[in-house]
Amino acid sequence: MAETPIRFGILGCADIARKLSRAITLAPNAALHAVGSRSLDKAAKFAAANGFPPSARIYGSYDAVLDDPDVDAVYVPLPTSLRVTWAVLAAEKKKHVLLEKPVELNVSEFDRIAEACESNGVQLMDATMWMHHPRTVKMSEFLSDSKLFGQLKSIQSCFSFAAGSDFLQNDIRVKPDLDALGALGDVGWYCVRSILWAANFELPKTVTALRGPVLNEVGVILSCGAYLNWEDGKVATFHCSFLSNLTMDVTAIGSKGTLHLRDFVIPFEEEKASFSAGTECWFTDLVTGWVPKPSEHTVLTDLPQRMKYYVYADQKFKQENLPQEACMVREFSRLVGGIKGNGLKPEKKWPTLSRKTQLILDAVKASIEKSFEPIEVVG
Repeated sequence: MAETPIRFGILGCADIARKLSRAITLAPNAALHAVGSRSLDKAAKFAAANGFPPSARIYGSYDAVLDDPDVDAVYVPLPTSLRVTWAVLAAEKKKHVLLEKPVELNVSEFDRIAEACESNGVQLMDATMWMHHPRTVKMSEFLSDSKLFGQLKSIQSCFSFAAGSDFLQNDIRVKPDLDALGALGDVGWYCVRSILWAANFELPKTVTALRGPVLNEVGVILSCGAYLNWEDGKVATFHCSFLSNLTMDVTAIGSKGTLHLRDFVIPFEEEKASFSAGTECWFTDLVTGWVPKPSEHTVLTDLPQRMKYYVYADQKFKQENLPQEACMVREFSRLVGGIKGNGLKPEKKWPTLSRKTQLILDAVKASIEKSFEPIEVVG
């Protein structure tokens, strides 16, 4: 018997919501049901441009989406400063919540969201898409193999892109009243999550911001980095920036092996993704090469049972595989379906990972504000 699709409502018409609209269309257990904006005309244009079915409901407010009794779950891509208000209200209306990152401006605000979701029995998940790529599963297997990787020693992560002048002046991510964490909350979130993922989500003992962060004229971070330290001696560093060329690198080094990843947030190609893994590599006799060489591993995206068509940017494409954002929607919808149809409890793993990531962002920000002092992380 086929699953009943989880009916999604989308709050707002942010650019990232275009990608999630497509993902909901592609996921076999999800359906686009409604979109709401502060402008009815804007919501209607968004739905028409992003493949919403004719039956989709178009609303001129966010409240109307939450009041729709047929909406099972909402995707919340609103500015960070607005997320606690609308995510809490969604939970109180018994809507499951897929929340954009960063989940909030600080962990205490996120705790309000998590508590509202838990008390109302709804699923909460953040929209860190790469976590759901099948490549991530394969990389985790390598990191957990003591014979191939050994004990984790260090992690380096970088996510940057060179934003244009319009972005640096007008994007919500550089506005203190909308997304006050700036680059730290946007691209830095991914760096922190990759470090925690490689460390099996063990929190570090201390976090120290690196000197030299770049802030705009209103105090929003455009570029920064940090050093993380664990009690067992492993360390990590990350750099995030709106001012440097597009880079999405992660390197995890163990006592026996090394993992390299050059496109961890968005794979170079949608239909496949690769990573490099080396075990007990050394030099050739004349130190002119490596032996054995690190191996390249390619993972294809999952194939659904049926072929689907989707409309994107006014073009029609035939989609045979499932990209990472659709894998995320599929997993979220699976959890929601289990709660709705089988009386299961919400999965606590995802809110826990969100909270740990937010804790590190809070520590980096605190370290910058305290002249780069080490900040103890208390879970």
